[in-house]
Amino acid sequence: MGQAIAFPPYWDGVPGLPVRLPVPDIAPWRAGNTGIEGAWSFAAPEPGPHLVVSALVHGNEIAGALLLARWLRDGLRPRTGRLTLVFANLAAFDRFDPADPTASRFVDEDLNRAWAPELLAGGRRSAELDRARKLLPLLASADVLLDLHSMLWPSDPLLIAGPGRAARELGRALGTPPLVVSDEGHAGGLRMIDHAHFADGATALLVEAGPHWEAETLAQLEDTAARLLRHLGMAAEGAPLPPDHPLPPGRLSRVTRTVTAQTQEFCFLRDFRGGEVIPRRNTLIALDGTAELRTPHDDCLLVMPSPRTMRGHTAVRLARFED
Repeated sequence: MGQAIAFPPYWDGVPGLPVRLPVPDIAPWRAGNTGIEGAWSFAAPEPGPHLVVSALVHGNEIAGALLLARWLRDGLRPRTGRLTLVFANLAAFDRFDPADPTASRFVDEDLNRAWAPELLAGGRRSAELDRARKLLPLLASADVLLDLHSMLWPSDPLLIAGPGRAARELGRALGTPPLVVSDEGHAGGLRMIDHAHFADGATALLVEAGPHWEAETLAQLEDTAARLLRHLGMAAEGAPLPPDHPLPPGRLSRVTRTVTAQTQEFCFLRDFRGGEVIPRRNTLIALDGTAELRTPHDDCLLVMPSPRTMRGHTAVRLARFED
């Protein structure tokens, strides 16, 4: 386990947080075996689905990279189908510094807002757009995508389902994390799981496993990914698997409103944790300049509230359970 290192806030009001995970050594896996840097793909003799597991879409979210590096080091191979492991934003990860770990989320722009087909087909250039274009053929061949993420602000772990019923059902079937959120994405751009490929029959899940640099986040990522291998019938003998017992189905929620900050003065009225449920409709929870933000319905689930939100960025998603 890495030494806990305190770091200065990346803007006023962000508390210093320790990095309790070691920085992953991905140098042995940098070349890949697909002709795309940082991407490894292994086919089994038996037919089956193509599962893509991606990490480092944000360069400072290192827990997923630790998991993929360990799987590669251990020689994990699928029993059926094809397994592809992707270290996504290598350029951002190369800038990761445990003394200032929030500074390496991306180089030029958020890679997880770069997946609109018209954007990828256009002429604009950036480090992240260039990388997305290189990764697109792998994404377009996937039957299932699992995108590994972690969180800066306090929140319970959750799965975010890509477009379509199949993604919601897959998230519920895994049962870990036990909350599955269905949403319409972000105003700032399309995530990898939002790409049109996953609206046309393929299935995508994004797992937000916990705090960025904590051991329990890595454990959650491995539990989710290993259960997905088992669920798809891809787990080979000797693969790292969770206990062979079913979990209760995940609880499904649907986002009823994605709140985008309209001013630089957006602020919550108190500290909220992601996963918190506000019992009463019309409860005042935040101010955006002079505009009030109130819960639109009873039992309103707060999905990943961000207490420091810049104008034009998602401040919180409000959701309703669909049991």
